[in-house]
Amino acid sequence: MPLAPSPQATDRKVDSGRALFWRLIGIYSAATGAAVSLTLLLGLLGLEFTPRQWLIFWMAVPFGTAFFTSLDFFAISLHLRPVSSVLAALDRGERPSDAALGAAVVRALNLPQMSAVRVIALHGPAATLSLVGVIVVLNTFFQAGIAMWQLVALGTMIFVFASPAHAIFEFFAVSKAIEPVAIRLWRALDGPIPPEQAKRLIAVPLRNKVLFLAVFVSSLPLVFAVASFLFKFDRMLQAHGFVVPAGELTSLYLWGSGVVLVCVVGAVAMAILTAREVSHSAARLVDAMRHVEGGRLDEAELDVLTTDEYAEINRGFSLMLDALREEQQILEVTQDLAGELLLEVLIARIMTATTQLLNAERASLFVYDEKADELFTLYADGLETRQIRVSTASGIAGAVFTTGRTENISDPYADARFNRDVDQRTGFVTRSILCVPITNKAGARVGVAQALNKRGGAFTAKDESRLKAFAAQVAVSLENAKLFDDVLTTKNYNESILKSTSNGIVTLDADGKVVTVNDAAQALLGAPREAMAGKPAEVAFWGDNDWILESLGKTQATGETALAIDAEIRRPDGTGATVNLTAMPLIDAGEARIGSMLVLEDITEEKRIRSTMSRYMSKEVADQLLAAGELELGGKEQKVTVMFTDVRGFTAIAEALGPRQTVSLLNAYFTEMVEVIFDHGGILDKYIGDGMMALFGAPLVGDGDADNALAAADAMMGRLAVLNARRAEAGEAALAIGIGFSTGPTVVGNIGSARRLDYTVIGDTVNLASRLEGATKQYRAGVLLSEMTVRDLKGPAILREIDLMRVKGKDRPVAVYESLGYRAGEPALTALLDLHAAGLAAYRDRDWARAAAAFDAALELYPDDGPAGVYRERCAVLAATPPPADWDGVWNLTEK
Repeated sequence: MPLAPSPQATDRKVDSGRALFWRLIGIYSAATGAAVSLTLLLGLLGLEFTPRQWLIFWMAVPFGTAFFTSLDFFAISLHLRPVSSVLAALDRGERPSDAALGAAVVRALNLPQMSAVRVIALHGPAATLSLVGVIVVLNTFFQAGIAMWQLVALGTMIFVFASPAHAIFEFFAVSKAIEPVAIRLWRALDGPIPPEQAKRLIAVPLRNKVLFLAVFVSSLPLVFAVASFLFKFDRMLQAHGFVVPAGELTSLYLWGSGVVLVCVVGAVAMAILTAREVSHSAARLVDAMRHVEGGRLDEAELDVLTTDEYAEINRGFSLMLDALREEQQILEVTQDLAGELLLEVLIARIMTATTQLLNAERASLFVYDEKADELFTLYADGLETRQIRVSTASGIAGAVFTTGRTENISDPYADARFNRDVDQRTGFVTRSILCVPITNKAGARVGVAQALNKRGGAFTAKDESRLKAFAAQVAVSLENAKLFDDVLTTKNYNESILKSTSNGIVTLDADGKVVTVNDAAQALLGAPREAMAGKPAEVAFWGDNDWILESLGKTQATGETALAIDAEIRRPDGTGATVNLTAMPLIDAGEARIGSMLVLEDITEEKRIRSTMSRYMSKEVADQLLAAGELELGGKEQKVTVMFTDVRGFTAIAEALGPRQTVSLLNAYFTEMVEVIFDHGGILDKYIGDGMMALFGAPLVGDGDADNALAAADAMMGRLAVLNARRAEAGEAALAIGIGFSTGPTVVGNIGSARRLDYTVIGDTVNLASRLEGATKQYRAGVLLSEMTVRDLKGPAILREIDLMRVKGKDRPVAVYESLGYRAGEPALTALLDLHAAGLAAYRDRDWARAAAAFDAALELYPDDGPAGVYRERCAVLAATPPPADWDGVWNLTEK
């Protein structure tokens, strides 16, 4: 994951690994230079080189130094490799893996020890061999004349004296240099070292470090010092010709060896004892810390047994341990309080806990009564059930509540704000008071917590902090108790809603198990709540009701609402109900899905009403009317296509059939015709004897009402032909009908008396439609419609204009058309329409002969064409008796 680049990374390329490498090279070079300089200084003082030897030696030293330093450079680079690669990635703004970061942290922590080991194991031997080799080369090729004892002395100084000093210096210098790098790596890791890398940490006990110092800093230099002194003393004696008895020299050597032995043993023994004491103190501290880490505070005892720095460390640790124990006690109490929701019990436990924690004699909790503007105690130690009420403007508690400041009073009777009445009434003597305000999360003060009479002295600043922290927990507990009451109230309110709602409601959890079932759902499903609660949906809804699982499954899979309309519920007792089912997901405040909810709307009665309404109108219209609601049943003006139908000569038919056969005939006829009306979106307004009145566009207006009415009329004529074919096969007479309809504004609504209403339409459009149905007799036509309906048609239609008609009671003539859509398959129909149009045009031009000829031709095609016959008769009459000059071609309809 990329990290934000450092500011330096945006300005120039950073290479922290390379910078660290050169930093370590600098430390190594400084230590090497100091060691070489110190070695040569000692050699200058004691090796007895001649000027020529020194000159030759100094000329050869750089070659030897280049050899062993190159080995160190390579080793340092190798040791830094895990750290350098990680630092390079961090410089690029990248975050290496935890394994790489852990390895880099481990290598950084191990680097000081690795540097010291490198100097002892690699640098020391290599430097010794290099410089000794230089001397051998000088003696061999340059006749330097350096003696063997000089060679041995030089090698010993390098290996025994210079190298350990170099190792110690580099250990501490590298430790300091690597510290910021280790901090950076730790922060990038942001967690513990992975176990695989943690195993590679080099743990160096403090005892080993002290022993190293004792051996390499004091013991070996001492051995070298004594040995070199004795050697130089012996050479001095020999150089001046002094002869010392062998016994005396042996005594001197024994003395020097004894001093060295005693000093070395003493140094090592003191180092061991010191390391043991330090390690023991550290071990006790580590052991105590492990107890704390494991949560065993009672076992983490750490006594002060020394007078050194560890004494201060142990004393500070003990103070910290006491604070942790107190905090643990407070935490246990507050956790205990947080689990209590009953306010009365909570208050009693608060008082007891406060008294124990503060080592006080009594404690009280004052709660603010907003209505009375007073502080009152629900419980106080020593007062049994008596309640104390104090004004917020008086007393120590009132002052703390008003100002919000903590009060720690060691002598209450000397404070003018102290109210002595409580002590006088209770017989209690208040010697000290600690009182803090209680504030809720909104910052409002809700009361005060008060402790009385600290045992063993006055309340301390630590007591103040402790009581403040405890008061914060008290505020949370009080709010939790109040919240519990609010939740109970809300729960009861929600249960009341579920109980009162008329819809059945079933909720399920995220696992698909039933959680709640309200009374309406129990009644609809016919199963008690106990038989369903906690059961999987597959168990609660099975058998005939398993269709519910399909809707529930859709909701659980997609998280969307699923609907089931006009579905049937079967109860265990065999009864049923019709419902609309809505399955929806349950969402919590965080928009997370926590389950599902089923809403069952009982539409059994609505279905019965719809079934009844479907006897008068199509199912689709009935559904729209029910969906629109009661507003559609009021009176209003709207455009409606009104249709009237009538059976021709029905009176004679009825007389011939008798009552029973007449009713049977009407039922068969109406069954066919009403089905056609419903199929085309119309509603049956009423039966009028052997006729019917139908509406298209009521109660709801549609875009194709006129087209639907025309299609219904053509379909009725087609259905009549099929009915007559069946009647002919049965030896019964054929039926003839007339259909007339018109479109226009009407008044639609419930019309009638308060006790009996009829949903119908009234207006001129109704009257015109009725006249057109009657006019079908005069024109001997099947279907007549007005020009208003023709104007509303959206689709193609086979029509011919019949006449300009002025109905009775109206001055404005209306163009009337005949629909021939039910005859669309006839081959001569087009010729008939052309001849009728030509004849009608000649008729209106008063060319009676031409008009008669056109209508005669039409009659030749269709001898039973009613309109052609009517116009042929009119032409004969008008030819014999011409109309007046102002004749407008309108036919006045005087009959209904």
